Amino acid sequence: MALPAFTVTAANSPPSTSPHPPLTHLVDKNATTTDRRSKFQLALKNLSNNLDSTASWTSLIANHCRNGRLIEAVSEFTLMRISGFEPNHVTFVTLLSGCAHFPAQALSLGSALHAYARKLGLDTQNVKVGTAIIDMYSKFGLLELARLSFDHMDVKNKVTWNTMVDGFMRNGDFKNAVKMFDEIPERDVISWTALIGGFVKNGLFEESSTCANLGTLGISLWSHRFILQRAFKNNVRVNNTLIDMYCRCGCVELACQVFDKMPERSLVSWNSIIVGLAVNGHAMDALQYFNLMQKERFKPDAVTFTGVLTACSHAGMVEEGLKYFKAMKRVHRISPRIEHYGCIVDLYSRAGRLEDALGVIKNMHVKPNEVVLGSILAACRNLKDVRLAERLMHYIYKLDPGGDSNHVLLSNTYAAVGSWHGASTVRKKMKDLGIQKRPGISSIEIDAVVNEFVAGDRSQIHSKQIYAMLRLLSGELRVSSYVEDDANESYECG
Repeated sequence: MALPAFTVTAANSPPSTSPHPPLTHLVDKNATTTDRRSKFQLALKNLSNNLDSTASWTSLIANHCRNGRLIEAVSEFTLMRISGFEPNHVTFVTLLSGCAHFPAQALSLGSALHAYARKLGLDTQNVKVGTAIIDMYSKFGLLELARLSFDHMDVKNKVTWNTMVDGFMRNGDFKNAVKMFDEIPERDVISWTALIGGFVKNGLFEESSTCANLGTLGISLWSHRFILQRAFKNNVRVNNTLIDMYCRCGCVELACQVFDKMPERSLVSWNSIIVGLAVNGHAMDALQYFNLMQKERFKPDAVTFTGVLTACSHAGMVEEGLKYFKAMKRVHRISPRIEHYGCIVDLYSRAGRLEDALGVIKNMHVKPNEVVLGSILAACRNLKDVRLAERLMHYIYKLDPGGDSNHVLLSNTYAAVGSWHGASTVRKKMKDLGIQKRPGISSIEIDAVVNEFVAGDRSQIHSKQIYAMLRLLSGELRVSSYVEDDANESYECG
């Protein structure tokens, strides 16, 4: 693909924006073709004497690009080539940057410039040109072309990597932005600014932050450091997200520090700290914040009570949990949702009161989901209650006949009581229905990078050391008289 032909005429090259008159003004329209050609060549020669280098032409082109005059910039570029001067990498970076800054005008021009740069090998061999192409396509919203250009570059530097991260963030592709960030050979302050600044610009602090969803402590700490250096460090929504991030990473102490230092709080602030503490097993702290919240005249909502009931469930506080559940309905006039019923089912299940848990499922006004049923089914497995597990499968088959997790729990319940026939029947039914058990994944964060592992996976580069450590830990457990329950492992449905 070559650059399109741009004809320099009085119509498309306004004389007022150029330091020299258009060449067509110097040619008599009534002259013969030979005379026109001679006069045009003479005018071009005079012009070339004034612009005697590629640098001079590039400077002229840059002036047009800075002011958004892309048509004039391309006209000068065409004249430059006619005058016998070849563009260099600075010329291409200038034009590509101009296209990036004015994407509405420059889609076809940018593609043509890329094609010309590729013909000269500059897009892969020159890091500045290649990076400018990535930036241009990112600002056009053409991420696939940006990534393709990135992958084809022979030479990359920090700016190239940072530009690609910024491109993903600019276009809302947060997953690939973080993935690209993790792959950067050497991160600098610009790398972090591109990532965290992208979160802020895309309004992710108003909802659930991408950092929080990833649960990576390294990124969370850098996010916090970035925020503390900005004017919005006391913004309520930003601090709410910091609380959520730290809680998802399991660092509740840091979450509490952020909460306690907030100059003002919203209901979301209280909910974030209560739910965060509850899911991390800090039940009493969660309930203390709940009481403090009401003293400060904040009215709890459905999310607040999800946190409170979760705290009671994890702490085995059955009566307290039931008391809060009743208060939610009668005092605060909040209709229970599936997550509230799930907490009560879990509350009863953890306490071994499986019939009460089943009674909640039968009487609740919403349809149970696989999480609620899975909670009581897991308790059946732990308590070896096969009879109740079989009754629950009636609900499970109707609700999620293709789900794997609850089928596996039922199989493991049979295995726990030594009913190999029952376990085998479930496995056969799964096979007949085409249900395959999804592999369980464990993860660990090292240097802000999340490493995932699957059971039996030996593809990890350090797998020998990992399995050696596992054998060592198993030996230590046996010395400590720990007896491994291997029924679950033996009858995992694969």
